[in-house]
Amino acid sequence: MLKIEVFQDDVKTNVRTMPGKDGKPPRTIYEQEAYAHIGGRFPTLMKLQLEEGQPPYAAGEYTVHSSSFIVNNFGGLELKRFGQVIEPLEIEA
Repeated sequence: MLKIEVFQDDVKTNVRTMPGKDGKPPRTIYEQEAYAHIGGRFPTLMKLQLEEGQPPYAAGEYTVHSSSFIVNNFGGLELKRFGQVIEPLEIEA
């Protein structure tokens, strides 16, 4: 199971604007930093995309929600590029 960790220092929304291209309007992106435990000695910094107005995730441990996956045209499992959701990791007693 993939563990994603949000530290207290990262409970904030980072906003950036991408300039428009080919006459398209600029796009505002809302993100939050988190860390993915994907093997190795240290977790890897990653960005969680947030919807406009969505509060940042609270500090804690999470995993990827099943709604964040799709089956591609070749029958393979993929993580969605947009609309990923994480859920709190249940701690086993």
